[in-house]
Amino acid sequence: MSALVVDRVRAFAEALLPSLGLELYDIQFRREGHGWVLRLTIDRVGGVSLDDCSRVSRELGDFLDVEDMIDHQYHLEVSSPGIERTLRTLDESRRFVGEKVRVKVKQERDGQKVFVGRLQEVSDGRLTVALEQGGTTTFAWEEIQKARLTL
Repeated sequence: MSALVVDRVRAFAEALLPSLGLELYDIQFRREGHGWVLRLTIDRVGGVSLDDCSRVSRELGDFLDVEDMIDHQYHLEVSSPGIERTLRTLDESRRFVGEKVRVKVKQERDGQKVFVGRLQEVSDGRLTVALEQGGTTTFAWEEIQKARLTL
């Protein structure tokens, strides 16, 4: 059931969002402590406004009411990835060159697994980061466990 809901909502969102200048970042439908949650995360270069979230929530709510595919109570949440968003792909990472990042690697490097600094470059399957403590280092995408923007 959950996979069917996610697939149908994804298809709807992928048709709707480009017309609003938005893109789909993530979608989840799962049971949490307070019940079922359908969570749609939207994005755009330059950021997402509260009006964007409200508009998508209304459109998606109308779609879900008409389709009537969820036969139990759920909460609908539409939001942006946030300031400390996860960088999921190299292409996505390119948008954030110049921003502060936190990179956690799978295997220790020079006695540490977490590196913080400014993202300088994304090319050839690698991220280059100017570290806060000085120096520059490059990470192959495959060696990164998680990369995200940070304050």
